[in-house]
Amino acid sequence: MNRPWQWAEPQPVWELHAPFSLHTLNCPGAGAASPLAPPGSDSPLLDYAPVLVTMSGLAHYFVTCGLDPGTGLQPHELEALHQWLESDQCGESCSENSPGEQPEPLRRRFRSKVLARFPESVEGQPFDQDAVNMLCLPRGLSFRTRAEPPHFHSFLITREDFTRTYGFVLTFYEQVRSAQVCASMQTLLSLHHAQSQVQTEVQPESSSASSSSSMDSLSSSVEDPDPDSKQAPPPGGYDFSVDPLYVSKALCLLVPLPFVGACRSFLSQLHRAVMADSSPPLPLESYIYNILYEVPLPAPGRSLRFQGVYEPIVCQRPGPTELPLADFPLGQVFSLLGLDNAIQVFTCMLLEMQILLFSQDAQRLMTVAEGLSTLLFPFQWQHVYVPILPASLRHFLDAPVPYLMGLQSREGAERGALELPQEANLCFVDLDHQCVELPEDFPQFPHKQELLQELLEVLQSGSSCLESPGSPGSPRPSSLPCSPAAPRKTCPDFQDQQNGNLRPNQDAILELLQGNETLERLEALTRRTGVSVARVDALRAGARGQRAQAEAPSWRRLEEERSEAVLNVRLREVFAARFISMFADYETFVIHSCPDLQTWLTARESMHNFDKASFLSDQPEPDLPFLSRFIETQMFASFVDNKIMSQWEEKEPLLRVFDQRIQKNRLYQQRAPSSSQRCSQLHQAAWAVEQRCLKLDHTAVLPHLLNMRIGQGRFSPGFFPTLQPDVLNAPPGNRWTHRGAATPSSPQRKKEPPRLDNDLKEKQLHEARTLSLRQPKLSDLSPAVIAQTNWKFVEGLLKECRIKTKRMLVAKMGREAVELGHGDALITGLEENTLIASLCDLLERIWSHGLLVKQGKSSLWSHLLHYQAREERLAQQAQHRGHANAHGEQERSRSDGTRLALLQDMRHVQLMSEIRTDVGRARAWIRLSLEKKTLSQHLKQLLSRHGLSKKLYKRYAFLRCEEEKEQFLFHLLSLNAVDYFCFTGAYSTVMIPYRVAIVPMKKLSNSLLTSNPWVCVSGDLRDSGVRQIPKNLLETGFECLNLGKLTTAQIGHDNAGLLANWLVDCVLVRNEITGHTYRFPCGRWLGKGVDDGSLERVLIGELLPPGGGEEETLPQQSSPSQTRRVSLSSITAKGNKPTTGQIQDAVGEVVNNMIKHFHKPEKERGSLTLLLCGENSLVTALEQLFHHGFKSSRLFHKTIFVWDFVEKAVSHLDSVDRMGDLRDQDQGRCSLCRYVQAIGSSSQSVGKDGKFQRLVCLGTRDRLLALWLPLLADCPVTLQYYEDAALLRDRAAVRRLSEVLVTLHEFPVTLEASLVRGIRL
Repeated sequence: MNRPWQWAEPQPVWELHAPFSLHTLNCPGAGAASPLAPPGSDSPLLDYAPVLVTMSGLAHYFVTCGLDPGTGLQPHELEALHQWLESDQCGESCSENSPGEQPEPLRRRFRSKVLARFPESVEGQPFDQDAVNMLCLPRGLSFRTRAEPPHFHSFLITREDFTRTYGFVLTFYEQVRSAQVCASMQTLLSLHHAQSQVQTEVQPESSSASSSSSMDSLSSSVEDPDPDSKQAPPPGGYDFSVDPLYVSKALCLLVPLPFVGACRSFLSQLHRAVMADSSPPLPLESYIYNILYEVPLPAPGRSLRFQGVYEPIVCQRPGPTELPLADFPLGQVFSLLGLDNAIQVFTCMLLEMQILLFSQDAQRLMTVAEGLSTLLFPFQWQHVYVPILPASLRHFLDAPVPYLMGLQSREGAERGALELPQEANLCFVDLDHQCVELPEDFPQFPHKQELLQELLEVLQSGSSCLESPGSPGSPRPSSLPCSPAAPRKTCPDFQDQQNGNLRPNQDAILELLQGNETLERLEALTRRTGVSVARVDALRAGARGQRAQAEAPSWRRLEEERSEAVLNVRLREVFAARFISMFADYETFVIHSCPDLQTWLTARESMHNFDKASFLSDQPEPDLPFLSRFIETQMFASFVDNKIMSQWEEKEPLLRVFDQRIQKNRLYQQRAPSSSQRCSQLHQAAWAVEQRCLKLDHTAVLPHLLNMRIGQGRFSPGFFPTLQPDVLNAPPGNRWTHRGAATPSSPQRKKEPPRLDNDLKEKQLHEARTLSLRQPKLSDLSPAVIAQTNWKFVEGLLKECRIKTKRMLVAKMGREAVELGHGDALITGLEENTLIASLCDLLERIWSHGLLVKQGKSSLWSHLLHYQAREERLAQQAQHRGHANAHGEQERSRSDGTRLALLQDMRHVQLMSEIRTDVGRARAWIRLSLEKKTLSQHLKQLLSRHGLSKKLYKRYAFLRCEEEKEQFLFHLLSLNAVDYFCFTGAYSTVMIPYRVAIVPMKKLSNSLLTSNPWVCVSGDLRDSGVRQIPKNLLETGFECLNLGKLTTAQIGHDNAGLLANWLVDCVLVRNEITGHTYRFPCGRWLGKGVDDGSLERVLIGELLPPGGGEEETLPQQSSPSQTRRVSLSSITAKGNKPTTGQIQDAVGEVVNNMIKHFHKPEKERGSLTLLLCGENSLVTALEQLFHHGFKSSRLFHKTIFVWDFVEKAVSHLDSVDRMGDLRDQDQGRCSLCRYVQAIGSSSQSVGKDGKFQRLVCLGTRDRLLALWLPLLADCPVTLQYYEDAALLRDRAAVRRLSEVLVTLHEFPVTLEASLVRGIRL
């Protein structure tokens, strides 16, 4: 007696059923298994014991779908729904369209039906009849006048709790035997032919059906025949009494794991048996019963063989330390996409963009979607995942969330005819033409070229897998050697073949002899008596020959499957090695801040679980654009959540494998310097797969005769039989009775830790689950359900907006955020840019939800253009009305400044020639509005035109939900609390208009000025060059490349005329696009013979707060530089003198700030000029040093400046040098003399304070300042100018200050051109 199956040793059983995240800990619904539990178990993974073995079989259900002769032809209900959704684009006014209306008769779909399923139900695996029926035949029923080759495809059903069921379908054409159906089809063809003639007469060039329709019915095959097809009956020429009619029929297996090769081979052998001239060895019920009840899931790390109709089938499962099961051929993924395109699409998937796959072949869609998903290890896709989306369900693409969907197109459909609501962040992949449309602002995967080279080497080593015959959607020739529908030969025993359970051939007779104990005893008795049994021997010899001939293609098929499996694991190991190297130290940055799981779940949303800034600072510079965006994704957040939860619960399987590999890498090698580490486990992983293929671990029980009555299991060539439900719904009376249920207890079960209250845990998980919106339901597609789904989208968008704005605020709040307990004090520019890009993506998704009318790829920019056109049209109408209402229009213009500001910002963006796409313009407008702190105000104004919103958006759109819209605008308004320079920093090459105004200290003094002033404005990107200012106006405008954030303004005049001296209060510079106004305080004279005799000054800028006019924005306060740029004699006369300790602390603080400046990433540094010359700068601190202890001005009888002392000291040093007394100080002395002389002779227009400022800046740049300070302190001139208590005469203090300044020598200092202009060294 054969034992059904047996394990060699106890094995831990677990398998990942779905993308796990925090929201899949608790699966709602009765009987739904937890994704953390073994398949079919109701207990979570923390109850898992190593000896636990599930009793789940290889397949859950066997299903047949097709035409039900009892109901006849029925229009497809999804076609009516699709027409209603299309008509809804007209808005509320189009009320005449309803779901009950049908398209023209020959263009409608025909409804298929689940004809049979076995068993009726499986515990823990509910059967979704509508979804299975739709996905088995996504095009509906198709009719042909000649049978076509069978087609294999697969699909995936993902439930709301993210548990998965895989379906594998073989579709073939079966002749219609119902005369009523054939007559109906002939009538439909005649009607369509007559209607086509009428349309041709009325409108020669009639419009075709909508490109979204993927119907492949009889009208498609007759009206648009395939030029390569041999069938081409004229329209209306079908005669059901003569011509055969074929209809599509689907055979489907529903399985818990993606055993692609095994299921394809089993279904193809079933089809081969149906199309054969002779009956199969056993009734088809025997093979279906065997795979449903007697073939188990292979144990992890083991292989299993079971018998198909003609050939054995092998499947295997990876072990607990290997990558999870993935049986879809990755070689075909790279063949369909191309290497470079595949990496680009994979990067979009990692960054959680919207990805739409487009192909006529459903299997191509499934292969690419599942193949790319398997490369994500250790991460998992957390959003909407529908690999095969029928064209009639195209409204699912309206989902304003990240998704991965595959849209099946009809033959000849063009990309241009496909209108998509959301394209700003969409990655469109045309698999049939190997074309990929990528989103804008797309970062490259780290070390992409090295990855491409490594993948190319792996693919070349397994190139045989890429050259498998047939298209990805077609079955292998060896698996489907089916003959076309043709007249079959009859034999005398044909009726017996139909009624019997065995075929009358040699193999069957031999099986009968070997399986019957009585006949075997008779054979042995005849041999002992000497009677010849040559006939039996001949049967054995013939059977051996038949087996040898049949096993040849079987071994070829198994070899192909082995090669594909080896190539799959090698390609996946390459990507896994990249992530292991990239995140080798991720545990260091995970923040464990909660003592228990309940506390963590309660505070999860407001907590920082990962130190992103520190992680990014530890990464190579080229990897930052990608990594900064990736660590903001939901898949990375779920990965970190799993790591934190592993403190209290069993590790999630993918995380456990990932951590094990990281530990292994640390044992055998050091961390790679970057993410370009090549995979070192290719051979080991491939060896494990080959060993399981070559050395089979288990063999399932063979198919056998069932308890069927005589006459059951009739065989009719070319027709799939009606299966016997009384046999297939009766599971064996053994441990397989409770399929899908785990053993109730185990002596080795781990002790259960304290659990959370179930209601509380479910509530917390429900809140977290809303971060990632649920899967759409394919089974219930009523308008009410669609409206409910869209409402969930609205709620999800609002919550995402709240989370993103809070994240942006907390990241920018600085020290205030730290004091409030919200996290890090600083945000890097890279992280800020990532958050702003994420906000742009969110706004695009909000504006695409429920969209009716769009022009271009950007939904937001399309709305803005409609708004602009409407306002311009209203303005023209107002002009035509004349001047009668001129006064009212003026009042309206003054009260409607928001509208004008919105239109003005749009015009600014439209004039930027560097931006050439609608998506780019929309993002530029968002960044500009955010920088101007008018984003919420502008969007409120945009949405205030309710008539326009009704015209552009459907009833359920987010922008037409008043309460949610108000909350959304309030969240955006909170961003005005912080300053962003996201427009100025992002568009460095655009032309920006600037306006400069010089404010004198005395009113009307500009009218008496006789000199010619000029100004040069500098920013962190570049300077404007010298710009002349019209005399007596003191205001000018100019346009130049974006200067960035303004830092300095150099102002001066030519000292012409009698009234040339000029007392300047400040200089105002305004960016006319962003509206930013900078104030450059001066408070000094410009002219000869006054102040320090300067004709030009370098001023340090400060950004004024927004709002108000120039008079309101000028605070009446003294310039920071005004208090320090005064004479030494005057400063000594004041009472508020800094102490020596305060001066030394000031120097130390300035140097410390400069060191911090250089330790930041280059793109994150601020302006070095502010640290050198601004308030609390190095120049300020050194001036305080030289001011301290200066003798009274009465001793000099004139105003003395620091530069006077420096020139006197240099003159003395130069005279002493000629005497040869300073040979040991040659370096410092020579450089000081040379620099002072060069600065003094460079320009006569620079004043004494400006010259000292230049000396400090040049000494810092050339690492000489620490040498000059002791030299000046030891100079005898110091005794003449400074008192005994002066800090400059304290040798120890000067030495300490010099040592502090030496610390700046290791950093490269780059000076702005305005600070060194005209100096020749």
